[in-house]
Amino acid sequence: MSEAVRRICYVSGTRADFGLMQSTLRAIAAESGLTLDVVVTGMHLSPRFGTTVDEIVASGLHVAARIPVAIEESTGSAMARNLAATLAGCVDAFERLRPDVVLLLGDRGEMLAGALAAIHLNIPIAHIHGGERSGTVDEPVRHAISKLAHFHFVSSEDARTRLVRMGERAEHVFVSGAPGLDGLVELADLGRDELCAGAGFDPAAPLGLMVYHPVLQEAAEAENQARVLVEACLSRQLQLMAVMPNSDAGNAAVRRVLEACADHPRMRVRTHLPRPEFVSWMAACDLMVGNSSSGIIEAASFGTPVVNVGIRQNLRERNANVMDVAARRDELTAGVERALVHGRYPLRNVYGDGQAGRRIVAQLLAADLSAGVLLKANTY
Repeated sequence: MSEAVRRICYVSGTRADFGLMQSTLRAIAAESGLTLDVVVTGMHLSPRFGTTVDEIVASGLHVAARIPVAIEESTGSAMARNLAATLAGCVDAFERLRPDVVLLLGDRGEMLAGALAAIHLNIPIAHIHGGERSGTVDEPVRHAISKLAHFHFVSSEDARTRLVRMGERAEHVFVSGAPGLDGLVELADLGRDELCAGAGFDPAAPLGLMVYHPVLQEAAEAENQARVLVEACLSRQLQLMAVMPNSDAGNAAVRRVLEACADHPRMRVRTHLPRPEFVSWMAACDLMVGNSSSGIIEAASFGTPVVNVGIRQNLRERNANVMDVAARRDELTAGVERALVHGRYPLRNVYGDGQAGRRIVAQLLAADLSAGVLLKANTY
């Protein structure tokens, strides 16, 4: 391995991916053999979604480029056009920054754009959270990024097996665990009493955390699904902390439902919760409801019951704390009731042990970045 410092470039498009990666990004930036640039785009630059680029700047990480896109339109065609704009911006950023590795997480269009830019500029790509399944538009996008990537940091042995079966080189697929679990328990430093006092809730009454994102294939149904979800929660006398959805097609419809309920005495709606506060709510609440990957991956580390709604997280590996329901009033109401009756689950998480960042840093230092790694071909 060359003794030269390796330049890593991470693309971030949402509050969610940055929150999951913050610990790992700090570890990369702190490693003497690596430097880190962050290319910021998407929701991060929009006041409507909280201008969360400010959190990246406040973290002390280096924001090397900003790629603005027009995310106010809530349609699939807008998502596709934004992918094109992000691709052009990533080409410009990578040509200027000349990274040794482009690091990407998950399954969003911003990450696909980054992968397309990097592979055409002969830059090796490292992809995190590949090999997972979800059954919506996220799944083919995730697998497309994996096929463009040269190195893979996966959350489980099942994900590793799936990537190897897809033709990826076994020696380039590493089980790191999910980066979002690193330091997660320690991050939840706000207790239930403090959180409820800030929200005007009664800490002795049932408490729920709602994160519900639209699904591209069901964008036309998003408003009704969100309304039924909120009504089912409030009918069980839950106090509900709700977070606004991401920018995917259908988000305007979900936002309308939440805005219409914002004055309900047992509901609070936030555009964005800083990650320590969000994680604290996840740890303190009696149940989490919606379709966020945080419910699938992270909530188990606190034993929090999760009522997972609809198809967005189809086929992902489940922890014992997750129950799946359709976006129908009867199933939602019954699911909320079962979660409240059951209470907390044992603290076991199939997505890792909270040491992902350490493993990712080690592999970024050791990876063979010679020209041959760029000559990708299926192994079968």
